[in-house]
Amino acid sequence: MKSKLTPPHTLIIAEAGVNHNGTLKLALELCDAAREAGADVVKFQTFRAEDVTTASVAEAAYQSDNIGVTESQQDMLRRLQLPYEDFATLKAHCDDIGITFASTACDPKGLDLLVNLKVPFLKIGSSDVTNFLLLEAAGRSHLPVIFSTGMSTLGEVEAGVRLLERSGCTDLTLLHCTTSYPCPPQDVNLKAMLTLKTAFGYPVGYSDHTEGLQIPLAAVALGACVIEKHFTLDRKLPGPDHKASIEPHELKELVKEIRALEQALGDGIKRPTATELEIREVVEKRLVAACPISAGEIFNADNIVVKRSTSGLSATQYHKLLGSISPRDFAADEGIVLP
Repeated sequence: MKSKLTPPHTLIIAEAGVNHNGTLKLALELCDAAREAGADVVKFQTFRAEDVTTASVAEAAYQSDNIGVTESQQDMLRRLQLPYEDFATLKAHCDDIGITFASTACDPKGLDLLVNLKVPFLKIGSSDVTNFLLLEAAGRSHLPVIFSTGMSTLGEVEAGVRLLERSGCTDLTLLHCTTSYPCPPQDVNLKAMLTLKTAFGYPVGYSDHTEGLQIPLAAVALGACVIEKHFTLDRKLPGPDHKASIEPHELKELVKEIRALEQALGDGIKRPTATELEIREVVEKRLVAACPISAGEIFNADNIVVKRSTSGLSATQYHKLLGSISPRDFAADEGIVLP
């Protein structure tokens, strides 16, 4: 099953998330940096703090560690949210500079805003795998959906997928993800991405929270059609996600390496390349005369040999040639050619 959303190459999503720290200026700079790095998409998160969390929910441990402050999620998210009107500005700017704008819908209000902005797809984050209200709204939009599956079992993913389908979603991409910031390699379980593809038949990709670039490159090699990676202008900026993000020069390197890897993966047809055909002319082993051979002499193991040569029968014909009669004289090292 294919998605209309993914281009011929891997869709690279630069996950700006909340790394704008609640300021439009920084968000616009993130759009510019993602475009300069060659990413296909720059993606944010659309929410209002009071709509997605109660006042009593504490931060995750990594969030308080990275921020250096212990507070409620609602207080933290209130500082990191953008006013809804800023998303229209961001999309217009992305349209102007030539990069796709997208955002994670965190609740139905945010989803409606994104639909009205005519985004090309909806992103559903891992924290909403079991949020059936949001999944129903996403399905009813009839937009392509990219669905992250961190923190969930295969059964929970299946329930979400089936609900999206029943609600009207016909274009779905599933992202394997481990919700850990940063994610240690032993927790990645990259083969689970292949499990998702086998289980549901939809295109799959990988949302990465590891340090470095190796794991997303491995995901592309395994068949990921979408790669999402958090990025920031500066890892030293205050905020929960900056430390687990890559900087613009690293994002540029990731794009470069993915594009090179795509070329290396090829089309799967086993055949010599044009360069190999040229080299083959001078390195392929052929049948040549081991010594002078007279016309009428019988070819045998003593008078024919296999060597690199630009003329002569293929070495595959060695046993077929044994015992046959030479049609003419051959000089030593001359390629054996039959009329």
